[in-house]
Amino acid sequence: MKRKDILTPIGIFIGLTMVLFGIYTNGGIGGVSSFIQASSILVVLGGLIGAILINFSLKDLKLTFKVFKEAFRSDNYDLKGLIQLFVTLSEKARREGLLALENEVDEVEDPYIRKGVLLAIDGIEPEVINDIMNAEIVAMEERHQRGRAIFQKAGEYAPSWGMIGTLIGLVLMLNNLSNPETIGPSMAVALLTTFYGTLLANLVFTPLAGKLENKTDEEIFLKQIVIEGVIGVQSGQNPKILEEKLSAFLSNEQKNDLEEEEEKEQQFVGESVNGL
Repeated sequence: MKRKDILTPIGIFIGLTMVLFGIYTNGGIGGVSSFIQASSILVVLGGLIGAILINFSLKDLKLTFKVFKEAFRSDNYDLKGLIQLFVTLSEKARREGLLALENEVDEVEDPYIRKGVLLAIDGIEPEVINDIMNAEIVAMEERHQRGRAIFQKAGEYAPSWGMIGTLIGLVLMLNNLSNPETIGPSMAVALLTTFYGTLLANLVFTPLAGKLENKTDEEIFLKQIVIEGVIGVQSGQNPKILEEKLSAFLSNEQKNDLEEEEEKEQQFVGESVNGL
């Protein structure tokens, strides 16, 4: 289940706020206005867009907005619920056979889990199931890598175009050395393009690429748990052993929470039996 990730916009907002605060405290309103230069912005953004258009195909560029939105959304992974799902499937498979899982599959929303369980029901060998599902992970990783490559390249190109803008400003300044009073302001304007390029790279593009890479790692981690769960169900592992095996993917805190939940369930069952 996807939900809004407020950390991304908050991080960008805090970064911009601190930059503006640093400028304002040292130069007031006039200092802030001196950092706004249309020509410098156009050089950085124009050069950056041109380089991206050259580097990527139209197919890759169409993914940009879709991938960009993913950086502002997060997946609510319920690892404990996932483990419990495979424990339940394992119990039913051992009790009634793998074919009895067909009814359970219809209630599973995740297509990757559903595919794995269907492969297990079809009697596919564990090694083949592992190969098929890992191939899907590799394909997914490749798609995600192509999607975030635009932001990675933008993070590389932005400072370079900032430097190009600075060089343009320096050349124009050196051509007008007859008036020494203009050297300082001209140098400030020239340096603004480097400022814009560096700011975009380190506050927007590179962090977004890192965020997307972390999301891919989380999804791969989740899918690895699914593979272990499917193979465990298919091979008829004892549900308790399967639970212990899958619990290895949990953090110590998550393991403690899972143990507490199991203790509460056992206590509730015991109280219910005594009540009867």
